[in-house]
Amino acid sequence: MTKRHVSLPDAAEAGVRGFIDEVDERLSSDEDTCDVVRDTLIDLYGDRDRWEAWQDGESVPKAERVRLQGYDPCNATLESEYYAEKDEEKFQRSKHLQWLWRQFDATPMADNVEFALRFRQMLGTHLFAECGDNCRFFKGISVTYGHNIEIGDNVVIHDDVHLDDRGKLTIGDRASISDGVHLYSHDHDLVDQTEVRNFHTVVGDDARVTYDAMVRAGCRVGENSVVGARSVVQGDVPDHHVVVGAPARSVRVKPGWEEVAAELEDGRLVDRQDEREIEYELPADLDRFDEFQRDLTPPN
Repeated sequence: MTKRHVSLPDAAEAGVRGFIDEVDERLSSDEDTCDVVRDTLIDLYGDRDRWEAWQDGESVPKAERVRLQGYDPCNATLESEYYAEKDEEKFQRSKHLQWLWRQFDATPMADNVEFALRFRQMLGTHLFAECGDNCRFFKGISVTYGHNIEIGDNVVIHDDVHLDDRGKLTIGDRASISDGVHLYSHDHDLVDQTEVRNFHTVVGDDARVTYDAMVRAGCRVGENSVVGARSVVQGDVPDHHVVVGAPARSVRVKPGWEEVAAELEDGRLVDRQDEREIEYELPADLDRFDEFQRDLTPPN
């Protein structure tokens, strides 16, 4: 099945193109990113009059003040902001861009596919470490930081996908990530869940990770491979293989690729997580705390 070309009416197209270009230019300039994000969200939410009235000294209710302040990412925190090992310098900018992405997705305009795909593509070039051409990012995608993600050309990522880049995440050219997929790049220790290990997770060129699947940190989904719906990948998926189940196993090779595909014993995936661990050091002056406050000493 092929897609058909769809376009907006000329007047709508001119407005969309002008708005995206304006935000792109401001984000590419030396202007404070917080200001760009704040102004963009104020206008998208139609709150310009109330914002200016507040700035002119008009009294506003407490709830409205919280709403108006919330357009500025400097007045918000994200879960990943609390992670001790993050790169503070990179995170300051990626946090602001991530806030714009998330709040844009909460507007009615996020359902205007022609506008929203192009707006997110533009944001991706600023947020991600690398963002290829002609990518299609649909609604509800969440990231940990954003700046540890590399995405190739012609990638499609569907609704409600989680891209965990607490470690590093690479998605190759023409890869397809279906709705509800979770790609992880960090793991917690089995006994002490406050101990975190980060890894490099890879989805190869032309790979498909289908509905509600999960890929464990440090795994590689091979080129031209398929991960079946609701599968749990805990090892490397070889190129051209189709894997299904929890834990996922190879059930076949894609037709026509048998001669070049590697063989697997009993379809078992090989765990190479340790080879892709990303070491990190925490700041010496870090004020550490255990949010769980549990005694982890075994009974014996």
